[in-house]
Amino acid sequence: MKAVGIILLVLGLGLTVFTGYTFFTKEKVVDIGKIEITKEKPHSFSWSPILGIVLMGAGGLVLWQASRK
Repeated sequence: MKAVGIILLVLGLGLTVFTGYTFFTKEKVVDIGKIEITKEKPHSFSWSPILGIVLMGAGGLVLWQASRK
């Protein structure tokens, strides 16, 4: 049970510090025979830092309950 609490704390800390993730995909623009032109298209995924704070709180509660037993 302590391992779950620690994992939640670390995950919550990571989500609080890093509030977004951007990745790129290649998209084919022109394809004429042997000539290909591609461009990188950015995609972003973001979340609220409140989610990380909630996860850290849940991890703290799990650790607290595990230590009481």
